Amino acid sequence: MEQTEAILIRKQAWSDTSLITTWLTSGHGKVTAMARAARRPASPFAGRLDLFHKAEIAFATTKRGTLHTLREVRLLEIFSASSAANLFLCGYFAELTDLVTQPGEPFPEIYDLFARATTHLGHSPASMRALEFFEGELCRLLGVHDGTTCARAAIETYCGRIPSSRMDALQLLNPRSAP
Repeated sequence: MEQTEAILIRKQAWSDTSLITTWLTSGHGKVTAMARAARRPASPFAGRLDLFHKAEIAFATTKRGTLHTLREVRLLEIFSASSAANLFLCGYFAELTDLVTQPGEPFPEIYDLFARATTHLGHSPASMRALEFFEGELCRLLGVHDGTTCARAAIETYCGRIPSSRMDALQLLNPRSAP
């Protein structure tokens, strides 16, 4: 059984009662875990599997594959977006972080950057400055920004694409620039 601090970055229905959750962790990198019976009303996970919440999780590792079993979730910090822009920007950060991290490969600096971003967006309005800061810091941590191009271009070169959620966040941050 492994225990670590984590932030929920993705969840999807697996069955009528279970979820597959993806966590960004400080000590284990990206972890995907099955939350059995999580969708039942009396589940021990009820109210604890919301996106961007910071939690202490315990999971049983699998010997083959990368789908572990989620055993416990103890909330440490609840994410509460004050606006749609905050939620969409956090979603973009999560999608981008998911894109640049690998399962089981710890990258505590990226976890720390994402944790600081969710905390900031839980208390302050979303802004272009927050978006540009996150992209720039992520590029710096990945070692892909040479200072001659914008961080967005460096990310696009590194990943092969920019998550489409960036456009949604931009439209909410600056509605006058929407097409």
